[in-house]
Parts: sequence; C-alpha cells; structure tokens
Amino acid sequence: MNKAVNDGVWSGRWVAERLGVELLGDPELTDLLGLALRRNPKRAHLLVSNVLGKHVPQSPTVVYGYGFTLGRRVRELLGTEESRRAVVLGYAETATGLGHAVADGIALAPYLHSTRRPVPGVATAGGFEESHSHATSHLLLPEDPALLAGEGPLVLVDDEFSTGNTVLNTIRDLHARYPRGRYVVVALVDMRSAADAGRLDEFAAEIGARVDLVAAASGTVSLPAGVLEKGQELVARYESESAGSGGRSSAAPSGLVAQFPAPPKDKAAAATPSIETTPTPNPLGARGTARPTPTAPHPSDNPSGARGTARPTPTAPHPTDNPSGARGTARPTPTAPHPTDNPPGARGTARPAPTGPRPKNNRVTQVDIRWPKNLPDGGRHGFTPGHRIRLDRALPAMAARLAEALPEDATRIHILGFEELMYAPLRLARELEQIVDAGVTYSTTTRSPVLAVDDPGYAIRTRLTFPAHDTPADGPGDRYAYNIAGAGFDAVVAVLDDTANTPELHAPDGLLARLAEHTPHVVLAVIPSYVPERPAMLPDPLRGPAFSSYAPEEVGWLLQDLSDVTLEAPTEEREEAIQSGGAHYAESLPVEYQPSEQYQQLFHTALDEAADRLALAVGAVTELVLAERSPHPVLVSLARAGTPVGVLMRRWAQHRHGLDLPHYAVSIVRGRGIDANALRWLAAHHDPADVVFVDGWTGKGAITRELTEAIREFEESDGITGFDPEIAVLADPGSCVRTYGTREDFLIPSACLNSTVSGLISRTVLRSDLVGPHDFHGAKFYRELAGADVSVDFLDAVAARFPEVSDAVTVLAKELLAADRTPTWEGWAAVERISEEYGIHDVNLVKPGVGETTRVLLRRVPWKILARAGAGADLDHVRLLAEQRGVPVEEVAELPYTCVGLIHPKYTRGATGADGRAVAV
Repeated sequence: MNKAVNDGVWSGRWVAERLGVELLGDPELTDLLGLALRRNPKRAHLLVSNVLGKHVPQSPTVVYGYGFTLGRRVRELLGTEESRRAVVLGYAETATGLGHAVADGIALAPYLHSTRRPVPGVATAGGFEESHSHATSHLLLPEDPALLAGEGPLVLVDDEFSTGNTVLNTIRDLHARYPRGRYVVVALVDMRSAADAGRLDEFAAEIGARVDLVAAASGTVSLPAGVLEKGQELVARYESESAGSGGRSSAAPSGLVAQFPAPPKDKAAAATPSIETTPTPNPLGARGTARPTPTAPHPSDNPSGARGTARPTPTAPHPTDNPSGARGTARPTPTAPHPTDNPPGARGTARPAPTGPRPKNNRVTQVDIRWPKNLPDGGRHGFTPGHRIRLDRALPAMAARLAEALPEDATRIHILGFEELMYAPLRLARELEQIVDAGVTYSTTTRSPVLAVDDPGYAIRTRLTFPAHDTPADGPGDRYAYNIAGAGFDAVVAVLDDTANTPELHAPDGLLARLAEHTPHVVLAVIPSYVPERPAMLPDPLRGPAFSSYAPEEVGWLLQDLSDVTLEAPTEEREEAIQSGGAHYAESLPVEYQPSEQYQQLFHTALDEAADRLALAVGAVTELVLAERSPHPVLVSLARAGTPVGVLMRRWAQHRHGLDLPHYAVSIVRGRGIDANALRWLAAHHDPADVVFVDGWTGKGAITRELTEAIREFEESDGITGFDPEIAVLADPGSCVRTYGTREDFLIPSACLNSTVSGLISRTVLRSDLVGPHDFHGAKFYRELAGADVSVDFLDAVAARFPEVSDAVTVLAKELLAADRTPTWEGWAAVERISEEYGIHDVNLVKPGVGETTRVLLRRVPWKILARAGAGADLDHVRLLAEQRGVPVEEVAELPYTCVGLIHPKYTRGATGADGRAVAV
C-alpha cells in the first residue's frame, strides 16, 4: 500500500486501522482516494476522491483535467465518427461535473446527467436506482426527447465503479427503451471485486452489446467480516459524542475537533449576514498578476484546506498508456489537459488581471457574473457541443467579474459549488485560477452525510451542516460542506443556481452564515437555473389532399396554412416595396396567374424532351446521398422549388433500393434564415445527422450560404447539432455544392411554373403578424387552381423514365463519386462581374440560370435577359415570357449560364412591360 503523500500519512489510515479496510491494486489508488465513514445501512465506508471536487478542496485544473483526459481516452477508443454519434451520461450528484468534463474531452458528444430534482413540465425519459447511495432515485430529463434515442455509443460516467449495480440498472432501463450496440463505462477508479468483475461481460452478452471500461486507476477494497456492523457502531459512537459536545458541530467529536479561528465579535452580524450587490465591473479587466496555470499545491502550502493532507499533483498519462482502462495496470494520474488539447476557451495562458474598485469587508457580497441568456447551467436537461462553445466564449468575462468581487489581499480562494451544480462552478474556478494571483481550490456541497474526524489520516476533517435550500422534492433535510471549516480561506465563493437562492440559504443557520463563521469574505454568485421552454407542441406536418395536391406519403409540409389570408400584391407594388426597403419579399406573395394555353403547351413539350435528363440527374444525386450522406436519409426539401425534386428522389430510392424515405418541406428565406421551429421538429423526430437538405438548383449560391449561416446560428441558439448545411441539388450550374446530379444549366420544367407544378403551394411567407415565435412559416394552398395543376403529371413523367436510365445512373454515380466535386463558386464570381458590368451594383438583382431567370419573368420586374449565344430549346419558354413582358433578350458570347435574368435596378412602372402592366402568363 502506498502511504504517500500527506506528511507520510494516507487519508484513509484512520478507517483502515479501525476497520481493517484495505485498498489493493494500482499504486496511485491511495493518491486518488481516502476513506471516511457514513451512516448508511448498506455500506459504512466511503471512498473519498481527492480529485473529484466534491468532498476535498482541490485545484480546479486538476479536477477538470482528470475528466477531460478520460474523455480524450474515450475518443481514442471510439474514433472520431463514433464519438460524433455518442451521448455522455453522468450520475447525480457526485459525477455530474466529472461526466461533463469527460464530454468536453470527447468534444463531439452531447452530455446529460441524471438528477434528483424533478422539473415541472419536463417529461421523464427514464430513471434508475443507485442502491448504495444515500438518495437513490435518479431521473433523466432531457430537453430533447431524441437525445437518448440514437444508435451511437452511450458513455456512462461515475466517480467510482464498485459493484456495477448502478451501471447495470441504467443500461437495463435505457436498453429496453433505446437499444444500441455499444456502451462505454468511465470512472475515476474501478473498484469492483473479483466476483463483480465478470458481471459486466455477462450482462453485455445477455443484451448483445459491447461494453468497454475506461478508468484512471483500478483495484479493490478488501473488507473484513463484520465491517458494516463495526463501521455503523463507530459512526454511532462518534456522532453521539459530537452531539454531546455541541449538537450541529462544524467538525468532529470532542477531542478531535479542528481548532477554528475565533468567531467574529459581532455575533449578530455573523448570524445574519448582509447581502451587498456590487456594481458590475469592467468585464475586460482582470485581477492580480498574470501567472501560468497552477499545478497541485506543495505540501508546505497546503491550499486544499484538508489540513495536513496535501500531496503532489499526479502527471497526465501518455496517450499510449493503457487506453482501454484495463484493470490492474498502474498508470500515472492526469492533471489538466495540455493547452493544445484544451477546448476553445479552456485556456492555459496567463491573462491580464482585472482592475477596478475592491469590495468592502462585508460579510457576504453578491455578484452578477452575467451568465449567458438561455445557456444551460449544466447537463440536467442536456448540454451540447454548441453550448460548450458559448460557455467557453463567455468564461473570461464572467471570471473577471467574479475576481472583482474578491478582496485584493486574498491569497487563498475557494469556489464552492452546489450539489448537482458542479460543472459551471468548476469552469468558473478554473478560469479564475488563471487570472488571480492567489491559490484557488474547488469543491461542492452535498446531501450525503459523512462523519468528520480531525485526523491527518482521515479524509473528512471538518463538516459544515446547514438546511437544504432548494426546496427538494423529498422534503427538508440537512446538507453538508466538507473540509471548508478551519481551512483558512481568505474568501469562499458560493456558486449556485437561482432555484437554491431561497430564504433558507440566507437564514441564520443557512449555508452563507455557516461559511461566514469560517472566512472573512463570502461571495455569492447565482446562475439562472435552466428550464427548457415548453411552447405549445408543434403541429404534425401538413399533408395532401388537405394541403397540397401531392399524395400524403410523398411529402409532409412543416408549414402553417395561410390559405384564408390575402397575401398577394401586384408585381410592381411588391418590387417597389422590396427595393425601397419598405418590405421583405417574404412578407407578401405575387399574384398566381394561370398560364396561357400557349405556355402550357410549351411546358409539356419541354417536359417530354427533358424527362430523360431529369431522371438521370435525380438518380445520380440520390445515389450520392445514399453513398456519402446517410444510408437512411431524411429528405428535407427547401419549399417550394426543392419539393418536386425531393419527391422524385424519394421515388428513386423506392424504385432502385426499396427504401421508404421520409420527406418534409421546410421554409428558408433569404436574409431571414431557415425555419428554426421546423429544425426543432426535425430534431425531435429524427437524427439531425440523417437530414439531407434538397433544392432544385443553384444559381449564384445565395441560399447555400444562407443555409450554412442559419444552421450555425441555430446550433448556437438551441445547442442542437448534427444538421449538415450541404444542399443536395438536381443541377449545380453555379458550382456551389458537392452533392448534385449535374452541373449543366438546362431547363428543369418545374421552374417554368409556380404553384401549379409544386403541389399548388405558394412560395413561403414570413410575416411577424402571422408567424409567431413558436409557429412554422406560412404558405397558401391554391385549391382554386386545381384545373391547371400539373404537379403529379410532372412527377409521373420523370419517374416513368427511371427504368430506362438505371444503367446510366450507375455509371454517372460512380464517375461523380470518384470526381473532385469541390465547389469553385464560379457562379458567384460571374454574378459579381455582371452586376458591375451592367451598372447594377447589387448581386441580389442578378438571377443566373434558367430556373432563376424564369422566376424573374414570373414574379419580379425584369429589366433584360442575358442569353448564351446559340442556346436552343431550353430558352423557348424564356423567350416567350420575355416577349409577353416586353423585356429585351441580349445574346452574350461567353456566359457561364444558359441565361441570366436582371431585375430592374431602378424601379419604374415603365419597366414592367410595354403597357406599364404585369403580363399574365
């Protein structure tokens, strides 16, 4: 047994000598663990971690480093792709922070921890029992119901892996609901007995899944016969002596009580601490002198607060050191990750210290650190990689505000978290550790009662007892903070959520008062407790025939029906409003004219001539999606030009592969982004990684860029990740995407018409008086145009050619898969050049490609049409429309598109046509 390092005293010696308990296994076990006793009918002894940040104050860099390094090992074990599909689950209350740090180390996986706090309005996704725990019931309350429903690995994180019962209970419950093929168990220490060691493998074989284990150290606890009874007797004796010596003692029984500093003279002030709200400091400031990231304290410094128990900081493991976590192999213990491994914002470099006024010597000071709005305070409802990015960005300013509230002469500062709220205080403590010229340690309060004995060979030297202050579901009771009393901290910062900021917290016997008895400065930082917004349930998708002329299985529209609202406006009025900045194009609709007989005939001729090319492109792009994006994609077309293409891709998947792919249509609006509620609905019903956005064609790539930016903003605001903004299109003449059927600019007949080739659905509408924050974008169903509807005719004509082009699709798909399809954005460059050459100076008024040119002629105020010299039948309908509207067609020798439509840059009524009116087509 390793007796290091605490002045030669192991912090488990006291229990070991009295009960005969031994730790056997890796030599670093006694560096990681001490022993204590507790009143528990199932297990009297308690393994007390020195690096968890729960009972023993420790450097936050050390605490975070252990979890982060374990996460890195998990990522090495799983690989990048499997890590991206993984979900990390931590255990309340002890391992909530550890699990979160593991998720940070993996970096790609969302995190959820169990909780003992029911949250009204949040549905339970599962639960389990922890048989040996002081409080056994665990709830799972993810904001996203689909979080636990994926097929990727589930990573379960606990501070110790003892009997394995908790993990087995968890897997049993979740596997019955959401079966998956792989689990990874992560723990600081694996302390299973030989009898328990085989149970995990047996259980894995029973459910048909793989289960891996990753641990920082491993061993067993040797328990002699009768240890439970002897432990209970010992606890009872010492507790009775404690009660006889003063009741709610801050420390151990008489004769072993720590020698605390004398209490303040003004006992009334100590009993009822005052709360002072300090002015918010300059967030760019920083306190003290910059210094490198601290390592563990030197034994002579002993900043841990556990008097006489300081030990050297272990070093980080080499990546090749036993990555599987196999039991019995000694490994160095990790400290913080190397700065180059840190996630963004987890800095190891020194920063300037904050400057500004110092707080007065009041008993309790409250500081507003300005926690970011709508950022979860932890993993109770889920914490995504997007949330971590937001937190990383906000931490420096929050730590600077916290530093301003600390006394200038403080040399020993302790950050005290609150029960399950471990991660946010830990990250704040670690950030503070980088910027203040003082020793910073970290631990949290707990609901677990542990006997305190002031002996260097005992892990829990002192105990503060105070009433619960978060109105717990199981009723009032005592709560505890260990190794704080008598530690000599110059300041203690209590970080808790607003649910715990109750009168009980501020009571004469509350936590703040108890802390004030043992430190001259108490700082209170309250973080808003994140509760998921539960808006009215988003409706199911609209389907035909009630909405659209498509069959109900062909597409579900994630839109709201605005058919009864008058939204149409004359073309010239719309153009004037749009170009003047008075209205957005999505706030109204162009008048839906029925096409003339001549134009309808032109459409049918074009469809007959282009059906083979369309079928070939549909087959090719679908094969690329199945090969590169997902074997079971969820097609999400951008309404409305993308919707006929999405239906055809779905039909190809059925024809060629027998797949029944889900297909939805959503709204995206240039300048306003994609419908976020539609994304939320999709994330709740499907894996975002399977979603493939579909459009008809690319022009200059504006929608491609719009979607990319919209997805980025959505990830930051909602924390839902996995959506790939890469659009799959039938034709990519602008060279804007990698997933396409062709890069030719040819006539796609569905571009010739408006609603009558798109299921009789209008372009989408986004107007604040019609679309609320929890509504889908809107659209209209033009039932009255049913007589001119060719939507299904278009689909059937193209799908009828699938058998004929099947072999050609196979060849084309292989060629595309082998080709360099990196976007060149040639179209955007051409549009910028044309905009300048024609004196328009606005790329939004240049619409390249056959499809976009047709839209200009049907919906906008055209100025002129540029046509590639020699363009043939692909432009017959464009020439007809231009003739009807009195728009000149100018042939251009070198044009990267078949044609380009120019919207009139300076609106006048004369620009709408020879007679000053829009022409019905």
